[in-house]
Amino acid sequence: MLGVMPFTGHVTPFLAVAEALTARGHEVRLYTGSAFRAAVEAVGARHIPWQTAPDFDETNLPATFPRLVGKKGLRQVFINLEDCMIGTAPAQVVDLEAAYADEPWDAIAGDEMSIGTAFFAAKTGCPWGTVAVLPLHMAGTSGPPAGLGLVPGRNPLTRARDALLRALVPVLSRPLAAPLARARAASGLPPSTLTFDEAVFSPQLVLSNGCPRLDFERPDRPAHLRYVGELTRAAPAPSPDPAWWGDLDGRRAVYVTQGTQNIDPEDLIRTTLEALAGEDVLVVATTGIAGSDELPFPVPDNARVAGFIPHARLLPRVDVMVTNGGWGGTLGALSHDIPLVIGGGDLDKPEIAARVAWAGAAVNLRTGTPSAARVLDGYRRVTADPSYRAAAARIGAQLRSLGGAPHAAELLEALV
Repeated sequence: MLGVMPFTGHVTPFLAVAEALTARGHEVRLYTGSAFRAAVEAVGARHIPWQTAPDFDETNLPATFPRLVGKKGLRQVFINLEDCMIGTAPAQVVDLEAAYADEPWDAIAGDEMSIGTAFFAAKTGCPWGTVAVLPLHMAGTSGPPAGLGLVPGRNPLTRARDALLRALVPVLSRPLAAPLARARAASGLPPSTLTFDEAVFSPQLVLSNGCPRLDFERPDRPAHLRYVGELTRAAPAPSPDPAWWGDLDGRRAVYVTQGTQNIDPEDLIRTTLEALAGEDVLVVATTGIAGSDELPFPVPDNARVAGFIPHARLLPRVDVMVTNGGWGGTLGALSHDIPLVIGGGDLDKPEIAARVAWAGAAVNLRTGTPSAARVLDGYRRVTADPSYRAAAARIGAQLRSLGGAPHAAELLEALV
């Protein structure tokens, strides 16, 4: 059984793992939202829908979780964790228990936000693995806590800062302690002293959708953590090309995206189109919603718009990517040796921007709503300085060397 929160950025790598497992002869069920049924079935797995758990729409979270209305930044992060991730866990456990009673499985693996998967494993003792689809936020003994957008200290002062911040983690995460305790009790589990970051990772096996170069090459990672590169399908489902596809021929192409969450095009897409309107490039913008192929404002002559284009089709034709820092898109670009300009504003995006900039493959704009001048400066820096592309190529080589979804499937077999 694979359990994954119903967000496109979480489900997509799980589809790759499910497909690799079925290719090895396993029967695979994937527990996630109903919007992903067709995609799950397309990789040969059986879809188990959220039923007791609220089957929310990832593009309109406030409709199901109203406390998110108007929230951004750190407040958005904590409400998202409390209401969406932790608050739905007891209902996830109910769904998983019903599916297990119908037909038991040999092992379960969930993403690091599927608290229900962790609770089910704790209740039953079922072999449990974590497939980490986000930049790793495991606790460690060096560097700053993940999520703050900070790079590890390199001198006594910044190393002392890191140690202080690590000591403050229990205080910083205190708002999640009571919701986590309530969710454990509602799931039939005894009290625990584990923090959120400790509770969500399996002590048996953690697979990281990424590579050491994008994890600050930290020396303190546990032995049961394995990096598996980019979790992507070898042969994604074919889709028709946009009518303007031929316009890419012979042109330098820049891809701008805000991913599939917090997708207001005013944040990054509009300013990027404005910034590059006078450059000799073709700018491809995606809205983040399949079938929504227009933006709510006029676009320059050198811009083309689509709702969604599979990365396997688009990225081989891209020279530079301007992004809000979604992990899946960032890994996709780096797997194709593409340097980035990252405007990471909220959730895990500042952390991702910091990691890729630390590795030398991106300009970190340090805001999710940059000015056009700032975007243009970032674009000109990554195109003028070959070190960015060289660093992207180094990261890409490491990602490709780690085996991807087939290797993840092999490692998950060890749980049985």
